[in-house]
Amino acid sequence: MAHVLLGQSYFLRLDSKLWQAQQPYPPLGSLYALATLRQRGHRTSFFDAMLAASVDDWAVALDVHQPEIAVLFEDNFNYLSKMSLLKMRQAAFQMIAQAKQRGLPTIVAGADMTDHAELYLQRGADFVLLGEGEETLLELVALLERGAPSAELEAVRGLALRRPDGQVVRTLPRPVLRDLDSLPWPAWDVVDIGRYRAAWRKHRYFSLNMVTTRGCPFHCNWCAKPIWGQKYNSRSPQDVADEMAYLKQTYKPDHLWFMDDIMGIRDAWIEEFADCLDANGAAIPFKSLNRADLLLRGRTIPALARARADIVWMGAESGSQKILDAMDKGTQVEQIAEATHKLRAHGVKVAFFLQFGYPGETRADVELTLKLVRELLPDDIGISVSYPLPGTPFYERVRHELSDKANWEDSEDLAMLYQGPFRTEFYRQLHTVVHKDYRSRKTWVALRGWLRNPAGWRAWQVKQVAAMLYHRISLPLAQRKLEALARLPHTPTRLANVTLQA
Repeated sequence: MAHVLLGQSYFLRLDSKLWQAQQPYPPLGSLYALATLRQRGHRTSFFDAMLAASVDDWAVALDVHQPEIAVLFEDNFNYLSKMSLLKMRQAAFQMIAQAKQRGLPTIVAGADMTDHAELYLQRGADFVLLGEGEETLLELVALLERGAPSAELEAVRGLALRRPDGQVVRTLPRPVLRDLDSLPWPAWDVVDIGRYRAAWRKHRYFSLNMVTTRGCPFHCNWCAKPIWGQKYNSRSPQDVADEMAYLKQTYKPDHLWFMDDIMGIRDAWIEEFADCLDANGAAIPFKSLNRADLLLRGRTIPALARARADIVWMGAESGSQKILDAMDKGTQVEQIAEATHKLRAHGVKVAFFLQFGYPGETRADVELTLKLVRELLPDDIGISVSYPLPGTPFYERVRHELSDKANWEDSEDLAMLYQGPFRTEFYRQLHTVVHKDYRSRKTWVALRGWLRNPAGWRAWQVKQVAAMLYHRISLPLAQRKLEALARLPHTPTRLANVTLQA
């Protein structure tokens, strides 16, 4: 059996904002692929870019492990991998070059690779896995081991490769896996859990990640689905609970993040999941992602609470119904508020993903979103601007407006990549204004409780109060700057040009 070195190109150090946050999670996609190879008897080694110092660490791993095949298998459960940040793409190119310098067959897989297979083949990759990847990787590695001819390689489904004459061939697509329980669990034993635990130390808890599903069946027109399309498949509640029991016993995390696009699309699944956790004592506080409308099914929130959901992140996106409808979101602003109140009534915290800059969004629409945040004051927020990704209806509508820069450099970029309602500088300043207002309001609410016991204050509480005062004092100036940026000359895309037809 061939010796395969498997890694990925997401380096936390290349993203200064997230490196400073120090909340790293192991690359589940890579760990699933490695476990699948190992289950078939292949010799494997693992390179974890997440906490690596630089791309040069990959070269060291190549020399130490002396593999016969090099594989970059990106974590398709990490939304930042799907966004194809330019710093990570450049890292992948360098890693491909390092593998090719050592004469190794090089295989790459991931969202960016699927969208831009020709680009990765041009940069030296021998094979690009299109879509999900695990089954294609197994079949391809077996053929490479015995030196199969080109005709056999071209019969592998879900593959892009270059013929000797330079022609790029994309083979027939491979159906996605439906029986997710047939996959081995991620290869947790190859992860340096101690380094991850140490990185989390400043947060006073340690978190690991899992997935229960693959894909999303909904139709938000800005959401890219290069790996699973509209398919949605789920592990059994028992299999998920068993893996949780293993993690709890072996690594003792204080918290889990379920990285699913949507966890528990059926309320019966969540109820059975809670039953399994009760039966095996495997419950661990967790965060998950969901939709406001799904949360309002009668049994969903009680079951999440029983399973020990700590916080649920909702894709709120906007406080303007006009914008939600333009996005084909399929939810109502009123549902966001109702789901927030019901989660809190069951002791579950709530957080909002917010998206600004969708075509047609006006200052009034922005203010509706800010009003939603002020009135509901979620336990956390995440802010982004609309991001055109290949394969989406949104991308097709604005692709003629994209410049040479079609991707962000890193997660802090917040560049408006198309001719959005306002300029990039406006959205970067809006990010500052929203956070100043939100964080200071959150601390003010918490302060009322802290004042009941001033003798019990901790250093972090003093720091938060100091930050609150700074944010409130500096907020008016930040708001004036935002208004000035809103008046800069700009020709936005009209909403009518990008709204999908029924």
